[in-house]
Amino acid sequence: MSQQNSLNINEYTSFIWKIADLLRGDYKQSEYGDVVLPFTVLCRLDSVLLATKEKVLEIDKTSNFGDKVKEKLFEQATGMKFYNKSNFTFKKLKDDASNIAENLRDYITSFSANVQEIMEAFNIYAQIERLDKAGLLYLIISKYADEIDLSPERVPNDLMGYIFEELIRRFSEISNETAGEHFTPREVIRLMVSLIFNEDGSELSEDGKMTSLYDPAAGTGGMLAIGSDYLKSLNQTIYVDCYGQELNPMTYAVCKSDMLIKGQQYDRIYRGNSFTEDGTTGKTFSYMLCNPPFGVEWKKYDKAIKEENEKLGFAGRFGAGIPRISDGSFLFLQHMISKMKPIDEGGSRIAIVFNGSPLFTGDAGSGESEIRRWIIENDWLETIVALPDQMFYNTGISTYIWIVANRKSKLRQGKIQLIDATNFFEKMRKSLGSKRNQITDTQINKIVGIHKDFLPNEYSKIFDNEDFGYWKVTVERPVRYNFSCCEDRVYNLPIVFQRKKSCTWSWSQNDLDGQPMPQEMIDLKKDLVALGDEVYTNEKQFKALIEPIVKKHKLTVIQQRILLYNVLSAEDENGTIYLDAKGNQVANTSLRDYETIPLKKDIQEYFTQEVLPHVPDAWIDESKTKKGYEIPFTRQFYKYVPLRESSVILSEIKALEDKIQADIAGLFE
Repeated sequence: MSQQNSLNINEYTSFIWKIADLLRGDYKQSEYGDVVLPFTVLCRLDSVLLATKEKVLEIDKTSNFGDKVKEKLFEQATGMKFYNKSNFTFKKLKDDASNIAENLRDYITSFSANVQEIMEAFNIYAQIERLDKAGLLYLIISKYADEIDLSPERVPNDLMGYIFEELIRRFSEISNETAGEHFTPREVIRLMVSLIFNEDGSELSEDGKMTSLYDPAAGTGGMLAIGSDYLKSLNQTIYVDCYGQELNPMTYAVCKSDMLIKGQQYDRIYRGNSFTEDGTTGKTFSYMLCNPPFGVEWKKYDKAIKEENEKLGFAGRFGAGIPRISDGSFLFLQHMISKMKPIDEGGSRIAIVFNGSPLFTGDAGSGESEIRRWIIENDWLETIVALPDQMFYNTGISTYIWIVANRKSKLRQGKIQLIDATNFFEKMRKSLGSKRNQITDTQINKIVGIHKDFLPNEYSKIFDNEDFGYWKVTVERPVRYNFSCCEDRVYNLPIVFQRKKSCTWSWSQNDLDGQPMPQEMIDLKKDLVALGDEVYTNEKQFKALIEPIVKKHKLTVIQQRILLYNVLSAEDENGTIYLDAKGNQVANTSLRDYETIPLKKDIQEYFTQEVLPHVPDAWIDESKTKKGYEIPFTRQFYKYVPLRESSVILSEIKALEDKIQADIAGLFE
C-alpha cells in the first residue's frame, strides 16, 4: 500500500467516521457499522452508476422488451452486472425531505436483484425505519450526497477495498469484536498469492488458461480480489473462476458488493458456515487462500463436525482428526484439502495463515498431531513462512503462512522448507489497530525468491518430512516394596480383609459394624506384631519370617497375597520388584515417564543408550507407543548470543546508580 493511498484511506474513513457521530445517543457504538457500512456501499454503487444513469432510464422508458431482455440492456448500458432504474440518485433523494424514507426504499428496490440481496443481508430496511423515526435519515443521506465523492475516478477499486476494511476494523474495535476475522492486510495477501502462483508461472501464462480460486473464510473478499488481479497481471487472457464463503452477514454483503462493482463473480460468494453449510459441496479448486479466525472455538458446530468425522472418516472432510474445541484453524485446512483437485486433474496449491498453535499444539495421538501427521506423511506440506509480528489489525502475535500442495515439484518431494521472514518489514508511519508493521513489495519479492531458490541459508532451512516426526514412548518402572510387621501396618489388617471381596474370612472391624473383633483376628495381629518392626527389602527373607504364622492360621494363597502386599508392604524404590499373580512386573504409575524419540532414530537403540544407564530396571510399554508430529519453527532459527562479561554488567549498574544518585541530589539543589 503506497503512502498516498494510506493518506486517502485515512481521509475517507475519518470523514465517514464523523457521519457515525450523528448516530450517538440513538445508536450504541457497537451498532454504528449497521448503518455506515450499507450506506457507504449504497453511496459507492450510486457513484459507479451515475455516469450511465440517463441511458438506463431511457431504455426503461422506451423499450417494449420483457424484463429479462431489459436486464441485459441495462447491464450493457452500465457496463456492470447491476443497475438501478429509479429516477432517484443520492443527491435527488435529499430534495424531498418529508418523503425521504419512502423514496429511499423505492430507490433500493429499483436496483437489480443482486444488489437487493446484498442490501437485505445488511438488514437495510430495518435501519431505514429506525433512522427515520430518530430524525436521522435525511441527515445521513445529505452527508453522503454532498460531502463525499466515492466515484471510481476519485476512488479506484483497490482503494475502496481498503476503505471498507478500515471501516470494519474501526467498528469492530469499538464493539470489542475480532476485526481480524474479517480481512487480511493486502501485502500479506500479495505474499500469499505470489507463493502459491510462483511455481506455476509458465503454466499460468498459457493463452486462454482457465483456473479456479477459493476462500472458505472470504471476509471482505480481499484474497479473491488480489489473487484474481495477480493472475490477470500474469496473463490478460486467463479466466479465473472465483468462489468464496463468509459467515458474517455484514462482511458477506461488503464482499459481494465489492466483487459486483469490480465485475467479478459475485454470485459464487456463499453465505453461511463453511463447515455446516458448505456452499461448494462437490467442487474442487486449483488454488485456495484463507485467513481463518485465530483461536476461535467451534463449539456451536461440534455436533455436525464430530458426526462427519465419525461417520465418514477420510471420505468426509475431517477424517484426519478433530482439533481442540478452542481453535478451529485446522478444520479450515482439512476442509480446503478435501477440495484439492486430484493429481491427474492438475492438483492444487493452498496458502493459509495460522498463528503458532498449529505448529506444535497437541501431543502425539491428539487431533492436532494426527492432522499434522496426515498432511506431512502425504507429502503435502511444502513451505511455512514466519511473518513479522504486529502485521494484523487485531493481534500482534506471531503468524505463519503454510503452503500446502498435492503436486510438489520433484525437487521438493519429501522435503519441507521453513522460511524465517520475521525481519522482513518496515514500520508503518501510522499504526492501524495492532498493525504497526508492513511488508514492502521489495521484501515480498525477496521472500518469494528465497522460496523459489529452495536453498538452505540464513533465512531458509530445508528438512526431510521425517525430521518433524517422533515416537512418544512410555517408559515404565516397576513397583518395588519393602515389608514389615510393625504395628502401624498390622493395625490395617481387619480393614483390608473386610474390603477385599476375594477374602472368604468373616472377620470384621469393630468400628465397621459394631461387632467385637473375632479372637482369631486378634491372635493373628498379635503373632505378626511379635515378629518385630524391622523393615525388609528382600521379599524372600520376609516370606520366610512369616511362613510359620501363615501355616498356623491356615491362610489361603489369596489371603497370603493380600496380607503380604496390601497390609505389610510399603512402596520403596530400593525394595523387591512386585510381580502380579501371573508373574509379570507391575508398573509404578508414579514413576512413569515419557521419551520423545525422533523417527529417524531406532527406539531400542535410543532406549539402551539414553535411558537404561540411568534407570536400569525400566522398560518400554510398546502398547502405549504413539507417533506424533510437531514443527518447532523458532528452534530451527535460534541463534546463540553469548552472555556479556560480569565485569561489564557491573560497571553499567554502577554507572546507572551514580546517575540516579546525581539526579536525586539535583532535586534538592
